[in-house]
Amino acid sequence: MTDPTAPEAPIDTEEDPAATKAQVFCAAERLFALHGFQNVSVRDITAEAGVNLASVNYHFGSKDALLFEIFRRRTGELNRERARMLHEANDRNGGKPPVRDILEALFAPPLRWAAPANDRRISVQFIIRARSEGTAEMREALQNDVSHLARFAEALKATLPDMPPETVYWRLHFVLGMVHNNRFVEFDRLHHLSGGLTREGDVAGLLTRMLDFAEAGFLAP
Repeated sequence: MTDPTAPEAPIDTEEDPAATKAQVFCAAERLFALHGFQNVSVRDITAEAGVNLASVNYHFGSKDALLFEIFRRRTGELNRERARMLHEANDRNGGKPPVRDILEALFAPPLRWAAPANDRRISVQFIIRARSEGTAEMREALQNDVSHLARFAEALKATLPDMPPETVYWRLHFVLGMVHNNRFVEFDRLHHLSGGLTREGDVAGLLTRMLDFAEAGFLAP
């Protein structure tokens, strides 16, 4: 017996449902990142993906569910990359890496993803959109799911045992602001402000500048 609550199948039978789902996912991520969540319709997504109009509901349940799936997957990938770098820093330093290495594990993955030549920049743009335009489910996750940050807080407290924990948390909060506000699309404004002195197209060079500043701030008396 057919379940009347099940999502309606696409009118045209898909030869490869997994490929269709991936096409919808990638098309939606790109459109949402470039145009905003409210400005993109289900019809826009399926037209961009070249699939049947019913494919979004069939494979994801709804537009909001598709949004959350993109958010969940991309933030998970980003935070696993950060966790891997932090684990490597721990291994290199007997479980107590220097502050700079901890901050590099936090900064480097999103910075590299956001580089103009990296295909991952669309994913970073999507995550940035989620912080300001996200659904209620996304906002709840951003506010309450802090497990990926907890490992950095614990590493910093272990490395800085004489620093009050409250200070560690505040300084971690401040350096996270650097991550959220250092986007390549904003550098043109800085370039104009500085009269051309601050042109920085090199990810490694930019990362060094960020780490110099953040490390000094974290270790300030």
